[in-house]
Amino acid sequence: MATSSTDEPRVLIVDDEEPIADLYEHHLGDTYDVRVAYGGEEALETVAETVDVVLLDRRMPDLSGDEVLRRIRAADFDCRVVMVTAVTPEADIVELPFDDYLNKPVDKDTLLDAVDHQLTVREYGETYQELNQACAKINALEAEKATNELEELPEYRELKDKVERLRTEQEALLDELDYFEAATAWQ
Repeated sequence: MATSSTDEPRVLIVDDEEPIADLYEHHLGDTYDVRVAYGGEEALETVAETVDVVLLDRRMPDLSGDEVLRRIRAADFDCRVVMVTAVTPEADIVELPFDDYLNKPVDKDTLLDAVDHQLTVREYGETYQELNQACAKINALEAEKATNELEELPEYRELKDKVERLRTEQEALLDELDYFEAATAWQ
C-alpha cells in the first residue's frame, strides 16, 4: 500500500466547495493523512504525491470530477477513487472507472466506512498478488526438486510459512469485505 511519511494512509479530498472539503478533512484528519484540493487542476497536481484514496466531487468549475477521474486512470496512479457528489447517478456513470459512489450529503461515518473499505479492497489485492507470487515459486521449486531436497532448504520452508501467513491474512480481509457487503447489501 502506498503510504506517506507518517505511515498513515493518505486521502485526497477534492471539492471546489471549500467548507465541504474542510469538513471532510476534519472528519478524516484524526485517522488519515489528509490532503485537500479545491479544484480539479489542483487535484491532479496533488495526486502525483503518494495518495491511497481520492474522495472526488463530480461537479467542479475548473475541471470536472469525471475528467479528473479519467486523467488519474490514464496516468495510472495507484489509488482508489470514491466519487462523493450531489450529482444524481445516471447511465453515464457506467463508463466511469471509479471504485465507489456516494451521494451528498455524506456524514462522518459514511466517509470513514468508504475509505476503510477501499483500503481493505486494496490490501486484499496486494495480499492476493503476493500470495500468487509465493505459490508460483513453490510450484516451480516442487516441479524440479525432490521433496526431501526441498525440506532441507530454509528458503523453501520460509516460503511455505509465508504462504500460510498470507492465506490467513487473505481470509481475514475477505471476512472484512464480506462484512461490508452484508452491511450495504441491496434490500
